[in-house]
Amino acid sequence: MKNPLKGLLLASSVAALLAAPAISTANTGVENLTQNPANWATPLGNYAGTRYSELDQINAKNVKNLQPAWSFSTGVLRGHEGGPLVIGDVIYIHTPFPNTVYALDQATRSVIWEYTPTMDADVTIPVMCCDTVNRGLSYGDGKIFLQQSDTVLTALDAKTGKRIWSVQNGDPKLGMTNTQAPLVVKDKVITGISGGEFGVRGFLAAYDIKTGQLVWKGYSMGPDGDTIINPRKTTTWENGKVTKVGKNSGTNTWEGDQWKIGGGTTWGWFSYDPDLNLVYYGSGNPSTWNPVQRPGDNRWSMSLWARDADTGETKWVYQMTPHDEWDYDGINEVVLVDQKIGGKMRKTVVHFDRNGFGYTLDRVTGELLVAEKFDKTVNWATHVDMKSGRPVLDLKYSTEANGEDENTVGTCPAALGSKNQQPVSYSPQTKLFYISANHLCMEYEPFEVSYTAGQPYVGATLTMMPAGADAITGKPDRSTNLGQFTAWDATTGKIVWSNKETFSVWSGSVATAGGVVFYGTLEGYLKAVDAKTGKELYKFKTPSGIIGNVNTWSYKGKQYVGVLSGIGGWAGIGIAAGLDSGEDDSNTEGLGAVGAYRSLSAFTKLGGVFTVFALPN
Repeated sequence: MKNPLKGLLLASSVAALLAAPAISTANTGVENLTQNPANWATPLGNYAGTRYSELDQINAKNVKNLQPAWSFSTGVLRGHEGGPLVIGDVIYIHTPFPNTVYALDQATRSVIWEYTPTMDADVTIPVMCCDTVNRGLSYGDGKIFLQQSDTVLTALDAKTGKRIWSVQNGDPKLGMTNTQAPLVVKDKVITGISGGEFGVRGFLAAYDIKTGQLVWKGYSMGPDGDTIINPRKTTTWENGKVTKVGKNSGTNTWEGDQWKIGGGTTWGWFSYDPDLNLVYYGSGNPSTWNPVQRPGDNRWSMSLWARDADTGETKWVYQMTPHDEWDYDGINEVVLVDQKIGGKMRKTVVHFDRNGFGYTLDRVTGELLVAEKFDKTVNWATHVDMKSGRPVLDLKYSTEANGEDENTVGTCPAALGSKNQQPVSYSPQTKLFYISANHLCMEYEPFEVSYTAGQPYVGATLTMMPAGADAITGKPDRSTNLGQFTAWDATTGKIVWSNKETFSVWSGSVATAGGVVFYGTLEGYLKAVDAKTGKELYKFKTPSGIIGNVNTWSYKGKQYVGVLSGIGGWAGIGIAAGLDSGEDDSNTEGLGAVGAYRSLSAFTKLGGVFTVFALPN
């Protein structure tokens, strides 16, 4: 750890941190921090995951005057996902591998402390699926929590950067890594695991925030004891009603012991309802990508979960894509909002899945309320049957029906989904969700693959391309846009407006009380659009492509907007990992992404920069 500030500067910075009224030494203060819009105190801005700010100093009328206020180079290349935490006078930012953490003084715009963990790059990087990204930090109990790429979960003193404790959350030699941001809930820090492409069995784990001791761990598949499912209490949606899941639901749709290498990893985002004391999240694809090798529904991969924060026991679980044949990971964020549906106010969860459907469920019971396409080019399923909760497949695009070593052509969306990990935002003013989206289709050829611990367990070759049809109507057009930014009504499952983007929108958005929604583009533009109409109001080109999440906060009465730029992630893996050779046989590299995004390198290059924007004085 380095500490570059000396003397009075360090003393004044630490003094400011200690004096800041937003700092709380009790973990119960996290919720209070999120209620003060001067902070950005959790990865998604609040426990509900709405990514909404009550700040309105920057609004639809004056956002055109926005300008860069200051910037900071992270000193690291590769993909910069996630975004800054802001607690009082201090901004905390992170980097991809080697996962350096910086504490920045807002007054001096300088480094208070930095921390870089010791990790073995030769062991960790080769088993990181889709770039060396990290999606962010969490704060609680006076600590900053870093989920390292090598699965080590570390607690740092928020004032000094000193390591307080570390715990091993998995084994990289078995293909386990971590990319997600943890979440502090009560006296625990919640984290998941990555590695579905290596046959890793996913889980959610809770560690004591003071000691790092494991409190509970719930797997995505396995016997009831492993999944912490109570067959007499845990429910799911089927046959038009909320139904008990029954005994060993996490094994009885798998053949033999395949569940032990079943995937269902948990590298997305986590939300929490303090009133219900439930943690919400999604589980990923089953292993392998070749569906022929794993008959059955493969529960509970591709599912939404509600778990008790104290015990990990599963309240309800709903599988969106049974027996996944397309790598439609279900890990995307689960947003908690209260909405009127069918004339009745409901406590709901809203989830935009890789499979192209936007889901609204009752977050108390798991009842399915809405399931509609948020990109009309989606064709692998015609619709979701609301009674069974299952998608109705179009067998033309079924990779299993077409068979091993057969290339299924024209499946929409591509494996990286109609939306990937980039989190949505929600405005209570407009009652709309804002979706950073992709707009691609693919060719998908499954093949037989054997499992070896720590080795890739994929079993499919992919090529991706523009959807070639309009996202709103689904009708063919000549556009080559790979991305969309879409406003969505989750009570009806309707698109309200949608803007085309040249490349995927891989940046999480933020909606504000100023009637503005901010997001970033793969070329590197920070954009602001009108929350009601989608009209573009502002854009600025940052030094590299943006795959980070735009956050906003205030300091000394002035509103700021900040974002990490640094091209990479799955969409930018060709540039980040040097896979873009320009040759046709490299189109399938990066699990199919390289060919689709080959032209991106003409618009942006590698670089890691944190850029902060504000209105002029």
